[in-house]
Amino acid sequence: MASSLKDFYSPGVLRRLGEGMAAVYPSFDLERWTKESRDGFAELSLTDRARHLMRCLHRQLPTGYEEAIEILIASLGPCAGEVDLSGMAPFIYLPHVYFVAEYGLAPEHFEASMRAQYELTQRFTAEFSIRCFLERHPEATLARLRQWAADPSHHVRRLVSEGTRPRLPWAMRLKDFQRDPAPVLELLELLKDDPSLYVRRSVANNLNDIGKDHPAILAATCQRWLEGAGPERAWLVRHALRSAVKRGDKKALEVLGAGDEAEIEVVSASFSPAKPRRGEKVRFEAELKAGGETRQKLVIDLAIFFVKANGQPSAKVFKLKNAELAPGESTSVGKTIELADLTTRKHYPGWHAAELRINGAAIPAGGFELLA
Repeated sequence: MASSLKDFYSPGVLRRLGEGMAAVYPSFDLERWTKESRDGFAELSLTDRARHLMRCLHRQLPTGYEEAIEILIASLGPCAGEVDLSGMAPFIYLPHVYFVAEYGLAPEHFEASMRAQYELTQRFTAEFSIRCFLERHPEATLARLRQWAADPSHHVRRLVSEGTRPRLPWAMRLKDFQRDPAPVLELLELLKDDPSLYVRRSVANNLNDIGKDHPAILAATCQRWLEGAGPERAWLVRHALRSAVKRGDKKALEVLGAGDEAEIEVVSASFSPAKPRRGEKVRFEAELKAGGETRQKLVIDLAIFFVKANGQPSAKVFKLKNAELAPGESTSVGKTIELADLTTRKHYPGWHAAELRINGAAIPAGGFELLA
């Protein structure tokens, strides 16, 4: 996580967290909380700060887990309702999620921990803690998630799909599900036509994860889901296939009807400006013309070979468009690329080659010279 995110836990946020606890647990010592919560805080990352706060809470709460967790639940604010949780504000509850994962894994605490995660995921998310229960108590946790797949709250239903992602960012991998995704696929089947886009996007992301370890299972599942699919499920399938398509996976392209080699002429391709500086933007534009004798389905992406710190190129693939062209028909594609440094990508000067990837095949498309 970016170092700047840790600044979310400002003195004001710490004060609100402590006051929320004191409001439902009069024995909570706010003066002690203020001192202990800030002790050694400056050098910690976001997640380490949240774990530090978890331990500070644990020292002041009752020693019995179930009594402590009821106090934590009572301290929570109102449910988010149908609003999609975004931004940093809900991270005030990350220490609570860690509390459940750290102290609530004993079999006798299972029900209390499930209740806590049910409440937390409607205010933040319990995707980080539920994974610990999937590892420690897989059968009982999967059974509970099957029940939650029909819950009225889309936040709870999303936990079912997001919490079981084998490669969830910022979280430990679920190695058993990486080896055998069948239990996860059973849950995704229950959610593939969920009325909430918030949930369907999570289902697609989970399938995308599965495809990184099992591309054939991803393609077969998506092919089956496309049978009789409406526009919402068709979108889900395309989103689930995005990484496989960027990798040029033949089976994924076949699912989208773009498995055949394209007969395409690149009429023009250029970057503007030709020599951008770091922090600026560069615009790619290309004109493509279809050859052949029949209509073609095309999946068109752009790969840019960014220069890394060691001077070697590394490709990043950007989605351009899907198209269907008759012989002789043309289409334009374009993409604006941000060259500002990101937490996930630093930019280094040098020649950045580019290629169009059409139905998985690479076609040189020039490049640009990045200046310092």
